[in-house]
Amino acid sequence: LIPQGPSMDASKKVDLKIIIIGALGVGKTSLLHQYVHKTFYEDYRTTLGASILTKVLTVDNNPLKLQIWDTGGQERFRSMVSTFYKGSDGCMLAFDVTDRESFESLDNWRDDFLEKVIPREQDFPMVVLGNKIDICDRQVPKEIASAWCKEKDIPYFEVSAKNNINVAEAFETLAKQALNTYKGIFESYLTDSIKLTPNDKPKKSCC
Repeated sequence: LIPQGPSMDASKKVDLKIIIIGALGVGKTSLLHQYVHKTFYEDYRTTLGASILTKVLTVDNNPLKLQIWDTGGQERFRSMVSTFYKGSDGCMLAFDVTDRESFESLDNWRDDFLEKVIPREQDFPMVVLGNKIDICDRQVPKEIASAWCKEKDIPYFEVSAKNNINVAEAFETLAKQALNTYKGIFESYLTDSIKLTPNDKPKKSCC
């Protein structure tokens, strides 16, 4: 997102696009509905392509409007889902702590996203969510998931869409990262604009 105008108006809403990706059945839709509507979404129909919900919030006194894209996790939809990556300001990687394969696929989801997002940035705003911690049949230890995220310098949250544990914290952490990146792009945009005319000297004016 390239802001327009000579200065950043703190009172103006910033629109940010957040995308949730991950394997089939990890609870992406439930996480999104819990965050936006404060309800546990128990409809198990597979998301085909993508659906979008919005959430308005304030981060560091900046009003934000998050456009959150919930994507399908089926492998056969992978190429279609990747077309939704463009224009994203933040990425949420989700897996199911009771499904080892969903965790092991995080590398592929992350690499696929970073390969297609433009411009590619290794420090792109991103968080990882380990969902379904309310279920006893756990297959991915917290230590293993935390170590994977620490190695890649990505914040990790253990969450439960059903019991609303850490869901808002995860989304708001990503929103803050995305906002800071947005501000950085804005400042770079202004700096580059000034550098376009480095030889211009201020003209003297009378009075």
